[in-house]
Amino acid sequence: MRKICIVTGTRAEYGLLSRLMRFIEEDVDMQLQIIATNMHLSPEFGLTYREIEKDGFKINKKVEMLLSADTSSSVAKSLGLGIIGFADAYTDLQPDMIIVLGDRYEILGAVSTALLFRIPVAHISGGDVTEGAYDDSIRHAVTKMSHLHFTTTEEYRNRVIQLGENPSRVYNVGSIGLDNIRNMNLLSREAFEESIGFRLGERNLLVTFHPVTLEQHTAADQFSDLLEALDKSGAHIIFTKPNSDSDGRVIISMIDDFVEHHPEKSVSFLSLGYLRYLSALQYVDAVIGNSSSGIVEAPSFGIPTVNIGDRQKGRIRSESVIDCEPDKESIGEAIKKAFSSDFKEVASRAINPYEKNGTVYEILDVIKNTDISSLIPKKFYDLSL
Repeated sequence: MRKICIVTGTRAEYGLLSRLMRFIEEDVDMQLQIIATNMHLSPEFGLTYREIEKDGFKINKKVEMLLSADTSSSVAKSLGLGIIGFADAYTDLQPDMIIVLGDRYEILGAVSTALLFRIPVAHISGGDVTEGAYDDSIRHAVTKMSHLHFTTTEEYRNRVIQLGENPSRVYNVGSIGLDNIRNMNLLSREAFEESIGFRLGERNLLVTFHPVTLEQHTAADQFSDLLEALDKSGAHIIFTKPNSDSDGRVIISMIDDFVEHHPEKSVSFLSLGYLRYLSALQYVDAVIGNSSSGIVEAPSFGIPTVNIGDRQKGRIRSESVIDCEPDKESIGEAIKKAFSSDFKEVASRAINPYEKNGTVYEILDVIKNTDISSLIPKKFYDLSL
């Protein structure tokens, strides 16, 4: 049996991968292996590895790597610890292929280690551009160490080829998250409210704001302005807390303080989990912040996204996305626009550029039928030849 190893470090990434994981597990020709790492193993971030186990999956290895700090030094040291842990995990599991999604630093550690072990890597969501975060460089570095590529748009596919990857190994499959949505039974409004212990209001916002990792210590000032604009909006607010990036903890502290002083109109979660997060998108009036979910998933629900600052700069976006500067005046005006009947109409009929049918099936077919022995070594594909 072909041993396929999924590496996951965050709640959001696991949600995107979970359906593919189930299909691999059920395939008689493949053996699923799971490595949980980074935020999944942290009490501070909710011990979300439990969500994986609750879904009936067996975690084969847990790679501890996250230090209890959010400085550049601690993130770099966490990456080093991760590489040590992945080396031990790969030695024990002997996977035939690694599958990773996205661009976080723990994925860089997983793929760098796989390179030295000569294990082929399948990378989902390469070719994107996010100019405001160091994730952008990590994503392209992961592309160069990967052997099969599953992009979300044709433009991103072309960018991966531009990076020297053979077109025959680069597949435009659309967003795996959107494919999952079409195959999920989301919660009713009543069931959703019960699950979060919070009553929605006349207007509701789902807010996720991460530090802009290529900027120097801007998180507190930018998030303070966002909170002021949210307070003036009069809406009920659901916060999901940021990832374990540099300066993330200051945002978490500010969220906790805001909710403590506004319990009647706000609630926060370390992790909503994939089902509750997607269910929330059915009932909120807009998504606010700088998360990729506002660019990729939210447009499929026909709701506006207020995208703040440069973190997602460069990504292809739907007409339903309103870009604004990270200051209270610009954010406030963007929220007003999102609430307007004219823009709600625009969002309701906007086309999501990441939509494509059969994403998971196409990824599964390629992974199952590719001759793994042909993937290493690989040659640089030169566009001039």
